[in-house]
Amino acid sequence: MQQPTPRGHEPLARQWRQELQAQQETLRQAFEQKPNVSRLLQSQSTVTDHILRALWQEFELNTQACLIAVGGYGRGELFPYSDVDILILLADNVTATTNRKIEELIGVLWDTGLAIGHSVRTLTECIDEAQRDVTVQTNLLEARYLDGSTLLYSAFAQNMASAMDVAAFFEAKVEEQHQRHARFNDTAYNLEPNIKESPGGLRDLQTIIWIARALNLGSNWRELVKNRVMSKQAAQQVRRHERNLQMLRTRLHFLAHRREDRLLFDFQNELASQLGLVTTKRKRASEQLMHSFYQSAKFVGLINEIVLQVLRERIYPQQHTVVSLNNRFEAVNGLLETKSPTLLYDDPSAILESFLTLQQHPELKGMGAELLRALHRTKSEITPQFRNNPKNKMLFMQILQQTRGITRTLKRMNRYGVLGRYMPAFGRVSGQMQHDLFHVYTVDEHILNVLANLRRFAHPELTHEFPLCSRLFKEFAKPQLLYLGALFHDIAKGRGGDHSTLGAVDARRFCKQHDLPREDGELVAWLVEAHLVMSSTAQKSDLSDPAVVEKFARYVGSEQRLVALYLLTVADIRGTSPKVWNAWKATLLENLFRATQRILRGSNLDEELNARQQQAKEILSYYGVIEQAYQPLWQQLGPAYFLRHEAQLIAWNTRLLLTHINTQAPIVRARLSPAGDGIQTMIYMPDHADIFVRICSFFGRLGYSIVEAKVYTTQHGYALDNFLVLDQSDKKISYRDLLSFIEYELTQKLTSQAPPDAPVQGRISRQVKHMPIKPELLLEQETASNNTILDIATNDRPGLLSRIAHVLQQHHIRLHTAKINTLGNRAEDTFLISDQSGQRLSLETLTQLDTALRKQL
Repeated sequence: MQQPTPRGHEPLARQWRQELQAQQETLRQAFEQKPNVSRLLQSQSTVTDHILRALWQEFELNTQACLIAVGGYGRGELFPYSDVDILILLADNVTATTNRKIEELIGVLWDTGLAIGHSVRTLTECIDEAQRDVTVQTNLLEARYLDGSTLLYSAFAQNMASAMDVAAFFEAKVEEQHQRHARFNDTAYNLEPNIKESPGGLRDLQTIIWIARALNLGSNWRELVKNRVMSKQAAQQVRRHERNLQMLRTRLHFLAHRREDRLLFDFQNELASQLGLVTTKRKRASEQLMHSFYQSAKFVGLINEIVLQVLRERIYPQQHTVVSLNNRFEAVNGLLETKSPTLLYDDPSAILESFLTLQQHPELKGMGAELLRALHRTKSEITPQFRNNPKNKMLFMQILQQTRGITRTLKRMNRYGVLGRYMPAFGRVSGQMQHDLFHVYTVDEHILNVLANLRRFAHPELTHEFPLCSRLFKEFAKPQLLYLGALFHDIAKGRGGDHSTLGAVDARRFCKQHDLPREDGELVAWLVEAHLVMSSTAQKSDLSDPAVVEKFARYVGSEQRLVALYLLTVADIRGTSPKVWNAWKATLLENLFRATQRILRGSNLDEELNARQQQAKEILSYYGVIEQAYQPLWQQLGPAYFLRHEAQLIAWNTRLLLTHINTQAPIVRARLSPAGDGIQTMIYMPDHADIFVRICSFFGRLGYSIVEAKVYTTQHGYALDNFLVLDQSDKKISYRDLLSFIEYELTQKLTSQAPPDAPVQGRISRQVKHMPIKPELLLEQETASNNTILDIATNDRPGLLSRIAHVLQQHHIRLHTAKINTLGNRAEDTFLISDQSGQRLSLETLTQLDTALRKQL
């Protein structure tokens, strides 16, 4: 908490505030003219030292207290807007006068503009706090004397050293790192990573130094080389990547004018420009920037893993158990090592063999430091000749055919740079951004997440997550084909063409090189080429239209392909972002899968209609509704209604409308969606032109997103519309009250004589501002009907659907169905439309509609 500046000290605080601002501006200008991040961090620290010492002397605290720099400031590395962490160490017999002076000093320090993080403790309190909290112990480990009692500081240093339990400190820091990594889903490959805290960030390097300090092995990379913790070459590489991360963090601070450690979209373009990066045909400047970060993070992660193992061996020298695994590999303290230190150099095939061996021995915790070093040095041996070696091809396929550890092994291979060497196409997408906000990971990380999702279907203990997927996966004869489909499905991103088509070429070539049977290779290539088709069909098309399902069934061609595509599609959508998958999409995909499966097994249109009606009848019978009661309604609904709606929805609509067939007042009913996500709302009333626009305006102002709209007109001229809406906020609500509110308020909107509400105006998100999408609009006539398909892809924003609805109303367009799909910042909406009489739209109307919609978008 900031202390007020003591009365009488305002001139002093003002003087040093001006001095600090002048010095910081000088340092910033010098950095911009000649960017040297090491010099800047040291200079920031030196300037701060000067001010703190001068103020300390003003308050005459030398005899009973000591001023100590701790944390990053203690290291002598002070980023432009980082906290200045200090410890004011007190003697046990400190006087009241000294306490008062310290309070006054802290107030002045705050008023100078320094972001002071201070603690005031006695020596005993320091030791007690350090033993209770490893964060405090770490902070004090980097203590640096600034001013005050040297005797007090010497006692502090001696007591801290003697109180250090190195083994306990090591275990605490390793656990702390595991927890920190878990907060970032154990990956640095997010689109807005944290330079300091993410896996592979600066904190991972600091963890090494902290533990080395505790072991008295050094406080910098040069000293770690001297004490044989790492090689000189490794230290040089570490320093290069460390400088890259420090440079990014420093520039971020200057750009944000605050302490900001996240590489936010807001800053990526400007940061790339400052670094001299230029957009090319293949890569934006910001993507080049992020690729540089990911490469540094990958190396830092590797060196962190290696050095922590070396330090563990120094801490526990007595622990040395060796278990022979075969004639080439052994387990040393539970970690895989080669029996010969030159094995990987003598026989590069042992590179892949090491991963397979680790996979076949789940009792092992990972790879040992010497093996990791050898992998890093010998991965350049993975050449075209290596990839064409039959033994190596067999080893790679064996990795994919194991019953366990496939995901973990491939992620290790990627982390250590081996997977990208063996599959050069995969190497090209390593650390590559995907310029959208529904893929929150880089391409390589997304691919491996998709593979991990497929593997979840194989685990019996996870069957409850996706029962149908688990059953289908269990029955799939060659799961390695699905894994190959996952590995190649996005592998061609960033090449400038259709990544599905280009990836299929890569997949077919890979399967042929690895001697897969022709039919297996064709299945993998088809999966890659078709991997977006099922999700697109499910989320954009009217699945209740038999023609849609029949067309999809013809495209798929066989039940084996359908199963493979369904499994890959579910895994793919779930691998894009934790927020993209929901029960609505799960239901759409499962409905499309089952409908297609029935067609592939020989079902026809009449059978499908009869099946839906029979299912609805069974549901209605559970509620005691007899057939004679709903036959008059069903006659007015007509056959098309039953083909365009699922049995459960038919039964719900029927129960609600039994006694309201010819009502003049709107019937609005809402319920929680049986699928598990969102609210289902039914509207039934005499048809008129502005129903859809009023509904869109209502839900837009309520803050709900419409994800599906089934708009239907009965044979006697009534609108029967069913909407599924999702709450995009995390606010706590009472659903009972909300459902009643929707039913009452929407009824009022539909009966109002006033014009429909104007579209809601709201801010677009900062991500959308910095990752704009060029609007895409397509109007295409359906071949089998008078309807026109309207496809819109654009930046999502508040009121978007309402704007589109207003344009449709103004041009007297009749809406039949709407599929509203939001993918991060991207809205992909599909509408089935015609003129008001159900006839095909004229060329003139299509042109006018296209112009009006583009103006709104």
